Amino acid sequence: MIPPTTPATLPGQPHIAYRNGKLFAEDVSLADLAREYGTPLFVYSKASMLAALAAYQRGFAGRDAQICYAMKANSSLGVLQVFAQAGCGFDIVSGGELARVLAAGGDAARIIFSGVGKTRSEMRQALDAGIGCFNVESEAELEVLNDVALAAKRTARVSIRVNPNVDPKTHPYISTGLKGNKFGVAHERALGAYRRAAALPGLQVVGIDCHIGSQITDATPYLDAMERVLDLVEAVEAAGIAIEHIDFGGGLGIDYRGEAPPPADALWAQLLARLDARGFGRRRLMIEPGRSLVGNAGVCVAEVLYLKPGEEKNFCIIDAAMNDLPRPAMYQAFHQIVPVAPRDAGTVASPSWDVVGPVCESGDWIGRDRALAVQPGDLLAVLSAGAYCMSMASNYNARGRAAEVLVDGAQASLIRRRESAADQMRGENLLA
Repeated sequence: MIPPTTPATLPGQPHIAYRNGKLFAEDVSLADLAREYGTPLFVYSKASMLAALAAYQRGFAGRDAQICYAMKANSSLGVLQVFAQAGCGFDIVSGGELARVLAAGGDAARIIFSGVGKTRSEMRQALDAGIGCFNVESEAELEVLNDVALAAKRTARVSIRVNPNVDPKTHPYISTGLKGNKFGVAHERALGAYRRAAALPGLQVVGIDCHIGSQITDATPYLDAMERVLDLVEAVEAAGIAIEHIDFGGGLGIDYRGEAPPPADALWAQLLARLDARGFGRRRLMIEPGRSLVGNAGVCVAEVLYLKPGEEKNFCIIDAAMNDLPRPAMYQAFHQIVPVAPRDAGTVASPSWDVVGPVCESGDWIGRDRALAVQPGDLLAVLSAGAYCMSMASNYNARGRAAEVLVDGAQASLIRRRESAADQMRGENLLA
């Protein structure tokens, strides 16, 4: 039986739930997967991804809209394949991400290339692939992209990313729409940038872009940013430059520890009402959700290695670490941590544990002050691990990156095998 303190379903993760005292992803036991593939192990629910995508699709029903998955959240090929097959476009920020999208079967014409530091070779790679649009983030980038396009005898379709100076009320590291952030062209300089873009022979202006941050849980920053962007569209078009599409970026948050972001369809009902009121309801729209599509679709399963009680802190040492789950070390981020097979109440004491990994850094912690009834050998699930975990994973301490499994109903597919020491050393050379 599940202890009375353990809920059968978990907040924000309807496809990750307990059945008869064991945690399942859809119809597959996480304990069984850990036995087969080892730990640490990332497990993703396809149904969860498609349910999150469906909320956006409902929100845009009847509209001319393109949903581009922001693949920096999770760039594993199996995950990209799910969204490609569901008809998504992709938001990329590097040539490597472009190669991954194409390898997963994505449509180049539905790719948007964002990022503040595109290289000439990446621009040429994207032009040769025939991507849909470059989101340009500085006046200097306009000049370089024009040169590259002319040399390639191609025309680069461009949208300018505008920084509206709107506070998204999120962590400063994932805030992108304020004056002090490195992203985009300042709102006050945007009209001049559009005039310059329209005058460059290698560029074709097709849109405007805005992205203000990540893990946003309130509609107000979106509405404020939208007003500023629409004001700018009116000014740009008054200058004789047509704007085919408006790209409102992504950034919608998920439930990590009781946050209550608006559902995607409810959020877009508000935003579309504002668009309609200002006469832009028939304009082509683009959005770039990432975390909200994959964040709550994933868990990381880890084994308890040791329990280390102390005078000031009790440490639960697991085999997943900051190289697997970097968000707590980078952002002091919170992830729920639950037992894969909860113990009956009263069989084991439940002191407060700091859940930490084996990496030789004091910053290698996954969760602080967690009440857990555990013993060495038990399995824990770190929840909401589908976004910005594997895509940010590293080989620090020469640790191999974890295996990944995608669950579809009762079927589990290994989409990334565990990285070996030989995998890590491939490409390196000893001195002669």
